[in-house]
Amino acid sequence: MKIVMIPGDGIGPETMSVCTNVLETISEKLHLDLELIPEIAGHDSLKKNGATVTEELLAKVKVSDGLILGPMATYDFKDETKGEINPSKFFRKKLDLYANIRPARTYPKVPTRMNPFNLVVVRENTEGFYADRNVESGNSEILVTPGVGISLRRITRECCLRIAKSAFELAMTRKKHVTLVHKHNVLKITDGIFLDCCAEVAKLYPEIRVDDFIVDAMMAHVVRNPENFDTIVTTNMFGDILSDLTAELSGSLGLGGSLNAGDRYAMGQAAHGSAPDIAGQDLANPFSMITSASMLLNWLGQKHQLPQYLQAAKLIDQVTEQAIEAQEVTKDIGGQFSTSETGKRFVQRLRAM
Repeated sequence: MKIVMIPGDGIGPETMSVCTNVLETISEKLHLDLELIPEIAGHDSLKKNGATVTEELLAKVKVSDGLILGPMATYDFKDETKGEINPSKFFRKKLDLYANIRPARTYPKVPTRMNPFNLVVVRENTEGFYADRNVESGNSEILVTPGVGISLRRITRECCLRIAKSAFELAMTRKKHVTLVHKHNVLKITDGIFLDCCAEVAKLYPEIRVDDFIVDAMMAHVVRNPENFDTIVTTNMFGDILSDLTAELSGSLGLGGSLNAGDRYAMGQAAHGSAPDIAGQDLANPFSMITSASMLLNWLGQKHQLPQYLQAAKLIDQVTEQAIEAQEVTKDIGGQFSTSETGKRFVQRLRAM
């Protein structure tokens, strides 16, 4: 299996180095025959290629089996005519990665004010309020007059059905509980389509318990009692905000891995930003990248019916729990180790499994 590895900006090269070592170790241990292909995007690509991401890179990704994308300095990229393209958006659109799957859970040794919880947010990834994903011309934000702007929200039946199916299929492997998050009291047409599609898919899974919450109320419920939820499905922007919240409730955004998946392709992606304020200081938490890599291996195992890949993902997750329990982690989650030392100890544990 060929996996393209793009470190990204800021802390990305540091956390991707750990991720690469973990994948090389598990590949050797379980004979996965992984070929890890280093590539660049973001600021490095802008300097070298005149664009943060290129069609040539996309072609390489399409003939590989998976992609792992590090954090990008997205806020820096403002003008696509100058090659400043959001790499995350680029791959999500070009590869039709419509399901953004972001788990969040607590660990006993990670400081948090929450009761123990283990949930996952399934977020639609290709439309919604995101202005760069709604119209063929590129941007659906309109400056009507100086000081007056309009932003369009596209919601389609096709996209709602497939994200609902993704959530219900995932829920069947968990606690068989799906929560729909919406703003139907205000967005009656668009969230009406979303809820209707979810109801249609729910009929195919009669064993799953379904409830729903308006998004602002959902934020309060998640902060108060996150343990009451298991699989949450929602539209793009609501899911973006909610998944950052649940990751932080678990103790740190640095624990939040994610998988962007479609029917043909998948991309593991760090859920946090590029954190330029600590870049190059060997302080960054690498667990988001490690978890994202594990999720990609699991997706490949399921898609291609490769039990050794499913085993690899399980082992990485087990070592993650062990490392956190032993507090062999970075300072943001209660440890005292650097990024590189955390990675070194993780690999040692993985080899000993």
